[in-house]
Amino acid sequence: MRVLGIDPAAAGPAGYGVVETDGATCRMLRFGALRRSPRASFEERLRAIHALVEELVREFAPDAVAVESVFTALNMKTALKLAEVRGVVTLAAAQAGIPVHSYAPREVKASVAGYGNASKQQMQQMVRATLHLRETPQPADAADALAVALCHIYAVQAHERIARATSSADSHAAGSRIQPSR
Repeated sequence: MRVLGIDPAAAGPAGYGVVETDGATCRMLRFGALRRSPRASFEERLRAIHALVEELVREFAPDAVAVESVFTALNMKTALKLAEVRGVVTLAAAQAGIPVHSYAPREVKASVAGYGNASKQQMQQMVRATLHLRETPQPADAADALAVALCHIYAVQAHERIARATSSADSHAAGSRIQPSR
């Protein structure tokens, strides 16, 4: 499975990361951050983010796109801009027929670092260790995007384990039912 993780940003760099797993190990294929020109309008930024996602989708053909959800404690203006960034990411994925999954920041932190209030540094170190990287991913936005991709991989793996356990328990229960005598 291959996942494109996106850490959307309304003002700073928008992070991205592509992670692949064979079910046992995860490896990073690419990461980075789209930096905004100080002179670029917000509309130009949205266009650049859309183009970046399109390019990454064409190059890596991910099975899913995972995006960090809007942090609700932000002020309304920032939250709306962030929602617009998420919208262009979702549009680019939808145009390619790729499903988009959204994860809250605390959910990503709990999934990757084991603690929903993990610091940026803790997250960067866990991403580095999990993906066996020589150096800590920089900028932090790129590490966050890799963490979102890892979170999705872990969520899918957990869902698959539960499905297997449930179907195994169901088939075991069905096989042990006592047949009524005639």
